Formats: sequence, structure tokens, C-alpha cells
Amino acid sequence: MNQKTKQVLFFFLNHPSDYHLFKNVINLFIQQGFFVKVGIVTKDVLEELVKEEKWDYVNLFPEGRRRKNWPIILNAIVNLFIAEIRFFQFIKKNNPFVLIGSEGTLAHIGFLLRIPSLLFNEDDTVMTPENYLFYPFATKVIIPSCVDKGKWLHKRISYNGYHELAYLHPRYFMPDENVVKAFHPSMEPYFILRLVALTASHDSGKKGITNQMAVDIIKRLERHGKVFISSERELPWDLQPYRLQIHPKDILHVLAFAQILIGDSLTMAEEAALLGTPSIRLDDFAGKSGYLNELEKIYDLTYGFKSDEIEGFFNKIDDVLSSPNSKSHWKNKVKILLVEKIDVVDFMFDLIKSYLPLKAE
Repeated sequence: MNQKTKQVLFFFLNHPSDYHLFKNVINLFIQQGFFVKVGIVTKDVLEELVKEEKWDYVNLFPEGRRRKNWPIILNAIVNLFIAEIRFFQFIKKNNPFVLIGSEGTLAHIGFLLRIPSLLFNEDDTVMTPENYLFYPFATKVIIPSCVDKGKWLHKRISYNGYHELAYLHPRYFMPDENVVKAFHPSMEPYFILRLVALTASHDSGKKGITNQMAVDIIKRLERHGKVFISSERELPWDLQPYRLQIHPKDILHVLAFAQILIGDSLTMAEEAALLGTPSIRLDDFAGKSGYLNELEKIYDLTYGFKSDEIEGFFNKIDDVLSSPNSKSHWKNKVKILLVEKIDVVDFMFDLIKSYLPLKAE
């Protein structure tokens, strides 16, 4: 069996969120006898998660892709140059039939080597302007139907769902209360405060929750229960006691049983909403995200405020805190959403399989 036959699909995971997005479809392909090669980067706990799956993988960026103290734009330019070289060398050598991921460089390499590239994205054009460099070269761009159409209508494949349903749909995920009891035995009501670093290229100039605001939020929440902080950034000494001490892979179970998620993370806000937990965020992407706008305007599951809408942000926190049955109400709203959305894993499997000339063995 030659190398090309053995490595039918190549998935590249650029972030733990990519692991969650593609985990179930990768396993489905493997279970059905297809050969899968996975590429990763050193990013948070991504490699640890991949190792647990026992996939055939290679770390193409063992040093990571973020250089400390570098300007965001310069870091992005250097990353692109390095990525083009490494992807070209690896894909040229392994010669897979199709390239899958959210990594835009796959489109360039696929175009050069005449290999189909399927780019999955959930962000609107205004949030990821760098995709103007990649999408013209992609075979197809797969985006939820609620996200803006941008300029690539002839390349776009829309679907009625969200990335997060690929791993949070009840068919694939069941919250485990024992995960919470391990660090919070009393199970008294608790809240999650999520703070991100805002260091990605598309985060340039964007603002979120400051450390002083975090203190003010905690004072509001502590009257109603326990507060835990999940943070990408360093915390000052007065916030350190609130840091959530869990394995990162357990965060979804923790979100499912929380009373409210408050933060400046778009992805975690959506995850909380789909798990039936009210989510309220403060960030300058508010109103610019198609999937969060749909979750807010159509399903009333999450709320977003810009950094200059602080009064509205705190008023919404108070409103949700004063609602006696917010959790059960949110669970019912999620049930309505699930009826209206597709099985994203089945959709991805059928789409990717359509680009494969070989059958499973």
C-alpha cells in the first residue's frame, strides 16, 4: 500500500477548539476504516488532548506560533512565512487526498499541489480580515448559515448549525456532575468568569474585561454563590484565589452546571449558551458575530455588550441574577434550538467523504 493510499485525509488543528470541532468526525472516519493524519501546533493543552485520542499525529510547530513581546501584526507575518514552508514540505511528502481545518495556509498549499482544501470557519469577515489572503485559494469554505457571506459566495458551503454543536450536541456530550463535585463538593450555586488574553491578530485594538471590572463583577456575584475564574492571562494577586483549578478538558462540564458565564470570550459564551447556561460578555466584537447574534436575537441564550456599554452589561447581569428559574428556562430554549439545527458531525463526514476517491478498507 503506497503512502498516498495510507494517508487519505489530513486534518490540521491550530487550537484546542479545532480539536473539539473535528474530534468526532476524525474518530468516525477512523472507525469506518479510513486513514487519517493529524497535524497540530503547541497550543495550550492541544497536544495532550490529541495524545489521549491515540491518533496518528505530528506537531508541525513544536515551538508554538506566538512569540512573546512581538507586535501582533509582525508575529502574524512571520507565522505565515514559516507555516507556508512547513506545510508545503509536509504535504508534499505525505500527499494526502484532502486538507481539512481552519488554518488558512492549507488553501495556499492545496492550490499549489492541486489538493482539495476544505476550510471551516465560524467567524464573520469583519472579525477575520486575514482570510482575504486565504479564501480565494480554498476549494470550499464551510461556514454556518448565520455568518456573513463575505466575498466568496461561489466557494461557500453553508449549513444550519454551529461549530460547537459538533461536540456539544447531546448525541456527543453528556455533562458529568462528578467533575464539578471533585473541586466543588458542596455544589452550591457558582459562576464562571472567563478572561481572555486578546492577543490574536484579529484582536488588535479590541478591549474586554479589565482586572478592576473583574473585581466589581465578583462583588456582585458573591452575594449569590461561589465565583471561579477561568483565565488565559496572568491574574493579579487579589484575583488569584478565584482561579479555577481543573484540567482544561473538564471546562465544558463545569460550564454546564454554572449559573451564569460572564466574560470576554466569544467561543466560551457560545458553549455556555448551548449547554443551557446564560452567558453575558463584554468585548468589542459584540454585534459583529453572526452566530452569537443569532443565539442572542433568535434564541435569547446569550448577551453581548461593547466595552463602552458597561452600564448595560452590569444591568443584564443583575437581570439574570434576579431570575429565579433562569437555568431551567435556558435548558428549554436549547431544546428548541436543537430541533431546528442539523447534526454537524454527520454533515462534515458526508461533505469530506465526497472529496475522497477511495473507499474505506
